[in-house]
Amino acid sequence: MITRTAVVGASVGLHARPAALFAQAVDDKGIDVTMTFGDEEADASSALEIMTLGVKGGDTVTISTDDDSAGAAMDELAEMLTRDLDAE
Repeated sequence: MITRTAVVGASVGLHARPAALFAQAVDDKGIDVTMTFGDEEADASSALEIMTLGVKGGDTVTISTDDDSAGAAMDELAEMLTRDLDAE
């Protein structure tokens, strides 16, 4: 399992637009990714599931995958979370 942790850079958190951009990026990578916030988990390719986590700007989330060949993709996804996706 590959795990990455990131501090969410979107000042408004992972609401509709940032969640949709991230979910699309996960889908484009073609790997199964889980996002964890506190005790809750979400399918990271689903914007709706990401939004149900209630992640705010500055919160720390963890993303993980069972695909052991996805290290570079996970690095890119973690870096994406640190950016202000709402401003892009």
